[in-house]
Amino acid sequence: MPDFKDIIGQKQLKHTLLSAIALDKPSHAYIFNGETGSGRDMLAEAFSKTLLCDGNKKDREAVKNSIKDGNIDDEVLFKLDACDICTSCLQSSSSNNPDVIYVTHEKASISVEDIREQINKTVEFPPYSEEYKIYIIKDANKMTEEAQNALLKTIEEPPAYVIFILISENTSMFLPTILSRCVVLNTHPISKEEISSYLVNKLQMEKANADIAANFCQGNMGRAIKFGTSPDFIETKEKVLNLLKHIDSMHLYETMEVIREFSNDKRNFNDYLDLMLLWYRDVLTFKSTQDINLLLYRGEYKAISEQASKRSYEDIQDILTGIDKAKVRLKSNVNFEITIELMLLNIKDSAY
Repeated sequence: MPDFKDIIGQKQLKHTLLSAIALDKPSHAYIFNGETGSGRDMLAEAFSKTLLCDGNKKDREAVKNSIKDGNIDDEVLFKLDACDICTSCLQSSSSNNPDVIYVTHEKASISVEDIREQINKTVEFPPYSEEYKIYIIKDANKMTEEAQNALLKTIEEPPAYVIFILISENTSMFLPTILSRCVVLNTHPISKEEISSYLVNKLQMEKANADIAANFCQGNMGRAIKFGTSPDFIETKEKVLNLLKHIDSMHLYETMEVIREFSNDKRNFNDYLDLMLLWYRDVLTFKSTQDINLLLYRGEYKAISEQASKRSYEDIQDILTGIDKAKVRLKSNVNFEITIELMLLNIKDSAY
């Protein structure tokens, strides 16, 4: 399990969770909500690990004593973390803490039987060695209505030592009665600067590629790390750059070849579209500022400058809108080849 210090960004959520630990006032039920890779899983596990830690009791007291007029000093609070050496921490780090129970499921949804067998039948058993017994339900938004109703009975009147953590990517899938009994914590996009710095300093990624990944991942650290550590990222980027640098001079048959190639990689096509958006935002930026230093693809400034000179502001905005429309159409299962052909022809036709 990670520690709070391992989590980039999410300062307000860390403040909320560490305050609950310091004051010994955790809620009986939380929903950690956000897209995969946004930090929700790390926050849930860091919270569980730190809450059960036996070695940070003195630190908790220090934080309590630092409270003035009901306010907790962030500098003091953020020093509160798991000790990583007590038995509980060692068990948590190896995912073997008996007081942290992961609710699993084998089917596409979490069934009422999963909840009854793994929670309702065990919730009355006290913790093995710690003050709290924590149930973590990943993919909690996949609980069926029957499963949620079965969980609701326990959430309404849980034993004092039980804490439920529901990890979700869509709170609209929960019954209102579940939502009303949980503290909902929504993750927030991490700044591009924080992500780029992490990729450069921790993953030794080149600054130019780190900046592209940071903009590309839209505030999602997990997604940025995936591309920072994946050899496919550079290949994907180069494939997109090769298309965009030459699209104005490509013949129709060459464009069709690109479409056929893309159709073989539909699963990752949103990545291509996101990288294309970054390119044309660079074209727009250069047209309005003529400043190479503001470009993400600054190594391609000659091609970007040439494309900016061929297009009006309205043309570039139409391209950006067209890429966004293509993303929406593909999500709606509109014909892939037709959608991409229209998008690429729109880009070619915009040059003059």
